Amino acid sequence: MASVQIRAVKKQFGSTQIIRGVDIDIADGEFTVLVGPSGCGKSTLLRMLAGLEEITGGEILIGGTVVNNVQPKDRDIAMVFQNYALYPHMTVRDNMAFSLTLAKKDKSFVDERVKKAADILGLNQLLDRYPRQLSGGQRQRVAMGRAIVRDPQVFLFDEPLSNLDAKLRVQMRTEIKELHQRLKTTSIYVTHDQIEAMTMADQIVVMRDGLVEQRGRPLDLYDHPANLFVAGFIGSPAMNFIPATLRRNGGGGAAEVEFADGTRVPAPYGSALQGNDGQKVTYGVRPEHLSIGAAGQGIATKVIVVEPTGADTEVFSRFGETSLTSIFRERHDFGAGDVIHLVPDHSRTHLFDAESGKSLAAR
Repeated sequence: MASVQIRAVKKQFGSTQIIRGVDIDIADGEFTVLVGPSGCGKSTLLRMLAGLEEITGGEILIGGTVVNNVQPKDRDIAMVFQNYALYPHMTVRDNMAFSLTLAKKDKSFVDERVKKAADILGLNQLLDRYPRQLSGGQRQRVAMGRAIVRDPQVFLFDEPLSNLDAKLRVQMRTEIKELHQRLKTTSIYVTHDQIEAMTMADQIVVMRDGLVEQRGRPLDLYDHPANLFVAGFIGSPAMNFIPATLRRNGGGGAAEVEFADGTRVPAPYGSALQGNDGQKVTYGVRPEHLSIGAAGQGIATKVIVVEPTGADTEVFSRFGETSLTSIFRERHDFGAGDVIHLVPDHSRTHLFDAESGKSLAAR
């Protein structure tokens, strides 16, 4: 196992900057997830870690050693790809053993490593099959087994679940997390799926346009997003955003947020609010932090669609020109066109500068 340091790393293709100066520290044994929309640079960064892309600027250190000019095979890393990358003419056993066989390791050593990995991943009954005889989930386990037998310092995962159906993705997500808890190998995982990031990571790194927007523990990012982008990207359903104006009640009183129709609600409680009176802001509240109030309370909205899921009731409503989503554990008999009053939990709300998108609530 080893720590990984990414220091001011840049990547440029011609005149196009893909990675624009990224700094990330990954502790020994940590599971770090790089997440962000397509084109944000996360897969390029992973390929640079693997040595599959050259670094334009900065340094990458694995176990304290700079590896910028180290060949991929000498970096002591193992990568699990999105498309499995299995050899179709080889059995599961031979696919898993391939890297060790190529390194001319003793057969008994290879067999022992393959057996250990097969035991961990439940592949013992499949060792003599070929990839074409396996399901998608089984192929992904083989790809992980091939990585495990190498006993690397670092595992790299490049969107390994994106080719699986929804149910299997949930199952494999759990299996990968359990595998990490067992092996405790430093792991770096790339995905565009923020649910995968939230459920699997020790540390999440949110990227956009080749830069790190925020990094930290999953619930820290969920509860204290640094800006509008992170707030909208982390969480499903996404956070609600309402354009508003900050009012400080004469400049010295308790701050309030005023919406376009004149409705006012308290600014986020328990925060050192950094905005000015009259400042244009964006008010944020997560769907699960809204409750039903009596007439005259909270935000009056008109119901558009109600989606009961069994465990929850998801309600889509409209407040002026803004669409709002709310989630209730209890069941409600709402219908399209009904007016409901949504009361935010002001200890869990957020406020962002409308122009810069930066959070105004320093918690």
